[in-house]
Amino acid sequence: MALNYIWIAFFIIAFVVALIKLIFFGDTEIFQHLIEGLFDTSKSAVMDIALPLMGTMALWLGILNIGERAGAINFLSRIVGPFFNRLFPEVPKNHPATGQMMMNFSANLLGLDNAATPLGLKAMGSLQELNPHKETASNAQIMFLVLHTSGLQILPVTIIAQRAILGAADPSDVFLPCVIATYVATIVGLIACAIRQKINLFDKVVIAWLGGLTAFVGLIVWYFATQLSKNQISEVSKVFSNMMLLAIPVIFIIGALKKKVNVFDSFIEGAKGGFETTVKIIPYLVAMLAAISVFRNCGALDYIVDGFKFAFTKLNVDTRFTDALPVALMKPLSGSGSKAMMIDTMKTFGPDSFAGRLGSIFNGSADTTFYIVALYFGSVGIKKSRYAITAGLIADLAGVIAAIFISYLFFG
Repeated sequence: MALNYIWIAFFIIAFVVALIKLIFFGDTEIFQHLIEGLFDTSKSAVMDIALPLMGTMALWLGILNIGERAGAINFLSRIVGPFFNRLFPEVPKNHPATGQMMMNFSANLLGLDNAATPLGLKAMGSLQELNPHKETASNAQIMFLVLHTSGLQILPVTIIAQRAILGAADPSDVFLPCVIATYVATIVGLIACAIRQKINLFDKVVIAWLGGLTAFVGLIVWYFATQLSKNQISEVSKVFSNMMLLAIPVIFIIGALKKKVNVFDSFIEGAKGGFETTVKIIPYLVAMLAAISVFRNCGALDYIVDGFKFAFTKLNVDTRFTDALPVALMKPLSGSGSKAMMIDTMKTFGPDSFAGRLGSIFNGSADTTFYIVALYFGSVGIKKSRYAITAGLIADLAGVIAAIFISYLFFG
């Protein structure tokens, strides 16, 4: 239901704002601009997102099927089972969904975007098989989605690369702030869902795993910050990410060969599901991206940012962070829109300015909540998202607040 109300609200807000611009500011081209954006976005949803995703889905679902036949998914399920059994009590022990979710989280953690989406959609499909109410999101699906939308990542390769392209003196100086902000978003999202689902976060196993994950992230941060030069951080991140993308299928293939699995037939069988899933999500993509397009193009975000500037100026608060707010406001709506605004912020204020750095951190502090909800729930036919969007936005807000404080701490 939440998606339904949000979709309606975006169109109504866009129409009202456009009408105000026409009547009071004489903007006679605003409605043409909205319609052109609407048609361009609808086309882009299919041609630029769905069709490329179809190939990626086929590739990674085929590889994942090899991994399942090789026993890799069951192996992961046994390792993370004690932790996931407490976070996802609805999922039976050693169920394939556990390993699939772990694969998705691992891909996100390493910045392997091309692999994360197909793996995540596969996990959502497995969770849907356990869902007794097929049109309503289960607690397990919401917990998985919120942890995914929090965007936990330790290798923000694309952000560092874009800063390098725009001539930043030290493109990797946002590495640590990005990791910290996205980790805060993940923990807050986890807590928000746990409170709603009455999950005991003080369980010894949960505390041990969260402590271990915190130590692991801290160790990665320490290694990159103290053992690598600033020029090496970007290069190591890029090489490691690409190496992992190739290592995963190679490991699965070797495991399958040991078990005498027909690797090629297993790949083909899994890849077929990629086409079916992609076709199923196209209507949801078109619907959500169309609503986001009219909301973004009407200029409502500009008014929101101006409102923040006015309010914080009256409170005598440093307003430098408001110059980067369009990135934070766009991130839950559109990944490409957020990236475009990040680039525009760096071009306008400079990549080494406070706003330029904060915009980069905003872009790396969370994921595209509305897009992911539409994509993942749409792939399995869920119409009632319950509190998924609310919890996801709480995590996003935590990431934004953390990014602001961290930026002032690191960059003054």
